[in-house]
Amino acid sequence: MRNVGIMLIACSLAGGAAAVQARELREGDKYMCSWGAGTAARAQELKLSGVSLYAARQKIQTIKFNKPWMHMMAMGITEQTYDSGSRLKPAAIRQSFYQDCLRYKVARK
Repeated sequence: MRNVGIMLIACSLAGGAAAVQARELREGDKYMCSWGAGTAARAQELKLSGVSLYAARQKIQTIKFNKPWMHMMAMGITEQTYDSGSRLKPAAIRQSFYQDCLRYKVARK
């Protein structure tokens, strides 16, 4: 029983530390992670519906992006999504990408 209490305390401290670190992220980092997660989810949706990588790239070419880094990042995310053997639903891809991106941003600080 004592070990369970220690584990609960450790988990709550770790969760609190992660929340504090997440608050330290800049809004730009959160925006980039959110945007990338949406891009990955859209790419997964296209992949699962049978759209070829070539056609997905052509769709990206027609999009007008707000920031200069978005075009190349969208291409990279799409290619990585297509290279993956994952058959997860787009919502799961979005969540996973976002969480991994935030962890990466926190680890870089």
